[in-house]
Amino acid sequence: MKTVLITGASRGIGEAIARKFAANKYNVAINYVNSKAKAEKLADELSRYGVRAVAIRADVGDSVQAKLLVKQTLEIFGKIDVLVNNAGVALTKLLIDTKTQEVENLIITNLLGTIYTTKEVLPSMINNEGGNIINVSSMWGSVGGSMESVYSASKGGIIAFTKAISKEVGLSGINVNCVCPGVILTDMTSNLTIDDIKDLKEQTSLGRVGQPADVAGLVYFLASEEASYITGTVIGVDGGFI
Repeated sequence: MKTVLITGASRGIGEAIARKFAANKYNVAINYVNSKAKAEKLADELSRYGVRAVAIRADVGDSVQAKLLVKQTLEIFGKIDVLVNNAGVALTKLLIDTKTQEVENLIITNLLGTIYTTKEVLPSMINNEGGNIINVSSMWGSVGGSMESVYSASKGGIIAFTKAISKEVGLSGINVNCVCPGVILTDMTSNLTIDDIKDLKEQTSLGRVGQPADVAGLVYFLASEEASYITGTVIGVDGGFI
């Protein structure tokens, strides 16, 4: 049975990804930082699919914790076939009003967290002569968003990192791809009003905002055999918003 490690998996997009893989008979390592109860509840629910699911606490923006996260996952499951770098935070604020700590938090969690966890997973994947890494960026990482300049920078860095690292590890049988969600209804968008949602729907070609399951389906596809000849690719899942 294959194993997937998903960072930031206790809720939202990460939770949907965890459910998708478990439903397809993957063991799941659910990484979280603060939402212990939610992560453990999800692990219990996923076990009903006949797979093993474990909640593991780690702040992937800390290189030491990222290392321990991968080490613990390998000790429990023996291997990591798929890594989904999903952990992330958002901030909507004018740059001139953004505090230095807020800038650092975005870059450390979103970009460095992706880099650190990937770095720690690669040795085992190289040893196993294969693996899949899927990084979760954002549509704003592709085109930039007003009042989200630092967030856009952190997500744009993930896109560049994806393209570069895919070239380093391709000959080791490792595929690395990136998904760029648009407006997805999660905790991050809970501050949007009904009018905000209506406006966003009008800006989206498909006339609706996305659900976490929309992203999960794409992530699972990229980890499947059907996507074995896809690497270094950035795919939007935004309903045509951009």
